[in-house]
Amino acid sequence: MSNPDIIAHFIKDFTAETTPAGAAKIPDFREHLREGTVVYITFLPGSDFIDTVDVAVRLRREGFIPVPHFAARSIRNESVLEEHIKRIVGEADVDAVLAIAGALDKPLGDFADSMQLLNTGLFEKHGIKRIAVAGHPEGSPDMPNEAILQAMRWKNQYAEQSGTDMYMVTQFAFDVTPIIAWDKYLQSEGNKLPIHVGVPGLATLKSLLMHAKHCGVGASMKVLTKQARNLSKLLVVNTPDQQISDLAHYKMTDPNCGITGVHMYPLGGLPRTAQWSYAVAEGRIEMRNNGGFNSIAQPG
Repeated sequence: MSNPDIIAHFIKDFTAETTPAGAAKIPDFREHLREGTVVYITFLPGSDFIDTVDVAVRLRREGFIPVPHFAARSIRNESVLEEHIKRIVGEADVDAVLAIAGALDKPLGDFADSMQLLNTGLFEKHGIKRIAVAGHPEGSPDMPNEAILQAMRWKNQYAEQSGTDMYMVTQFAFDVTPIIAWDKYLQSEGNKLPIHVGVPGLATLKSLLMHAKHCGVGASMKVLTKQARNLSKLLVVNTPDQQISDLAHYKMTDPNCGITGVHMYPLGGLPRTAQWSYAVAEGRIEMRNNGGFNSIAQPG
């Protein structure tokens, strides 16, 4: 398999995400995404879950697979959790969710992490067949590394005992080195959960830096800060050519690679990232591997 074919195969089934506010700016998701694409619905602190339900209903109606976020620290108690699950299953026919701790420093109620959500058994009770959990290649500001490792082991055990189809979706990073090292470490520690690696979509350096600081991206942010020293590049749209190429090569050449999918974070807007991703998957643009992020190459 040639290098372009390897890259195309790696990215072709990418997943995307939106917020309710972002969805309101898109008249029709079918103008940007192919039918059947998995679209995660981000839940931000202070949001109303009704907005998540509305977006899930719309995505299902337009032919997509909605995967809503359930943020533990924003859910007050088990009764509210069950109400949310029943509503999103009943109205949007949802059968997959992403369970996360959430961005709040202090929980609003009884739940502090995704494991407590899972332990209720409510997802399985109401027909949720697939559950994604968070992965942090560069660590998390909310948890020490040992706690993250213990959580990984717990989730593997939970998936095995419950029969849940569980996988990880990672935070984005700007360098493949920590991603590959993290994946190899998890495999050495017994991880069996498939990994969908997060990749930053097309955005300006200024926007990428803003999102990186907000999301707690680790040492790989140095890749961006070096480029940002050239102020003329701050407003130039960048593409993750090198990152996609290196990850695709890693998956192809390492039989123990745990990465099974790509999740594109549309940091500069869904239309731009989706257009580029499809163009790469279809071989319509040439990837440029120069050791970092590249200024935009318009798809043909």
